[in-house]
Amino acid sequence: MKEIALELERRRAAAELGGGQERIDAQHQRGKLTARERLTVLLDADSFEEWDIFVEHRCTDFGMADKTVPGDGVVTGYGTINGRDVFVFSQDFTVLGGSLSEAHAGKICKVMDQAMKVGAPVIGLNDSGGARIQEGIDSLAGYAEIFQRNVMASGVIPQISIIMGPCAGGAVYSPAMTDFIFMVRDTSYMYVTGPEVVKTVTHESVTHEELGGAVTHSTRSGVADGSFDNDVETLIGVRRFVDFLPSNNREKVPRRDSGDSVERVEQSLDTLVPNNPNTPYDMKELILKIVDERDFFELQPDHAGNIVIGLARMGGGTIGVVANQPAVLAGCLDIQSSVKAARFVRFCDAFNIPIVTLVDVPGFLPGTKQEYGGIIKHGAKLLYAYAECTVPKVTVIVRKAYGGAYDVMASKHLRGDINFAWPSAEIAVMGPKGAVEIIFREDRDDEERISARTEDYRQKFANPFYAGHRGFIDDVILPRHTRTRICRSLRMLERKQLKNPWRKHGNIPL
Repeated sequence: MKEIALELERRRAAAELGGGQERIDAQHQRGKLTARERLTVLLDADSFEEWDIFVEHRCTDFGMADKTVPGDGVVTGYGTINGRDVFVFSQDFTVLGGSLSEAHAGKICKVMDQAMKVGAPVIGLNDSGGARIQEGIDSLAGYAEIFQRNVMASGVIPQISIIMGPCAGGAVYSPAMTDFIFMVRDTSYMYVTGPEVVKTVTHESVTHEELGGAVTHSTRSGVADGSFDNDVETLIGVRRFVDFLPSNNREKVPRRDSGDSVERVEQSLDTLVPNNPNTPYDMKELILKIVDERDFFELQPDHAGNIVIGLARMGGGTIGVVANQPAVLAGCLDIQSSVKAARFVRFCDAFNIPIVTLVDVPGFLPGTKQEYGGIIKHGAKLLYAYAECTVPKVTVIVRKAYGGAYDVMASKHLRGDINFAWPSAEIAVMGPKGAVEIIFREDRDDEERISARTEDYRQKFANPFYAGHRGFIDDVILPRHTRTRICRSLRMLERKQLKNPWRKHGNIPL
C-alpha cells in the first residue's frame, strides 16, 4: 500500500507540474498565473475537488505518442465561492499551448454535464491556442460537444467565461454562448480570424490587441461584459459577481441582509434632475443612492454608454438594473444599447431576477446609420425581451419617456407590475416643441404663438399626471422616497406568478 501511495503522489505531482517549470516561468513572465493558481484565487480556500487529473490524449499521429501530459492541458472539477458550489475548468497554456483535444474536451463536457444535474454555475477559464491540429476532426468534434452543452445549459445554469489568454477561431463560440464574458487587459484576446489572416484577405494591418483585445471587446464590439487589469483582479471581480447570481433557474435570488434600511430616505435625489429638461445628469448617481450599500456591479460599462445595466441588491435580494443614461446621447436608444439591454433582460428573466428600470429616454436615435443598421429589428429585441419577461418588473420614469421608447422601457402596457413616475416626468409622443410644430404647422414662423402653444402642450401632456389619470402610472412619487417604494414593491411581488402561453419557443427578431 505504501508503494502505491508513493506512486500516486508521484503521478499527482507530475500532473500538477503541467508543462514543466520552464513553461510555468514563461507564463509568469507574461504577467499570467497558471491554470491551478487561477483556481486558487477564484475558489474558497481548500474547496477545490479535481477530476480527471490523470486523463491523457490518445493521439499517436505526428509524434504525439511521445507528448502525453497527465490532465491534457485543462484542470477540471468543482469547488465553492463564498460557500456556494460552482463547477470550473481552467485551460493550461503550459501544456501544448492549452490546445483542445478530444480528451481535453471530454473533461470539460463531464463537468458541464454534472453542473446541469446538480444545478450549479459553470465558470470556464480560457487560455488556449485553439484546436489541437494533430487530432484533426476529433478536436473539432470536441468543440462541437462543448457548444451543444452550452446551448442546453443556457437559461438553466449560469455560465461565465473568463478569457485569460488567447481564444481564437472556433474556440470563441463557446464563450459567446455563455451568459457573461470577462477579459484581462493586455494578456487576453478573442477573434475568429487572426491578424495574419486578416492581412492576407483584406490587406488590413492590425495587432492582436486591436483586433480582439479586452479594450476592443469591452468598448467597441460589446462582446465582453467587463475587463480587468490582471488575472487576480479579474478572478476577485468574478467572485464578487457570482454572489449576485442564483445557482440555477429553479432557485430564487440569493439574499444578503445588510444594515441598509429599506426606509432610507435620500433627500439629495430631489435635486438630481436639472430644471432645464435638456440638461444632462448622471443616472448612475441615482442607481448608487437607491441600491443596498451603494453596491452596484455594472456590466459593459464602456460599451453603449447611453444605457446602464448591472446587478445590485435592494432589500437584501438581487435585482437587475436597466437605466437610460442622459449623460450619453441624451439617453436615446440605438442599436447597440437595445441589444445590450435586451440580452440582459432575458438573462434576468431566465434566472428569476427582478428588474428595476429607470427611464429617461427621448426616443430612438435618428439617422441613416441607425436605419441602415437595422434599428427597427434591433430596437424590437428590447421590446420583445421586456414583453416576454415574467419576473417582477418595477419601473420609475425619472424624466423623459417619449414615443415608442416609452412603450419599450418596461411600460405598464408590457406587463410592468409597478410603474412610478417622479414629478419631473414627461410622458408624451414627443417633446412639446416638436409636437406643437407638427400640430400647428401654420404657426411655425410665429415664435410667440409657438411658445404659448408649447407651454399649453407641456401643461397637458409633458407631465406624469395625464398618464396617472389613465392608470398607466401607479403613483407619482417624490424622488427621495424612490428606494423605499421600490423595495416595498419588490417585497410584495416576491410571490408573483405569471406564465406565457405554451410554445416550443418564440421567434425573437434576431
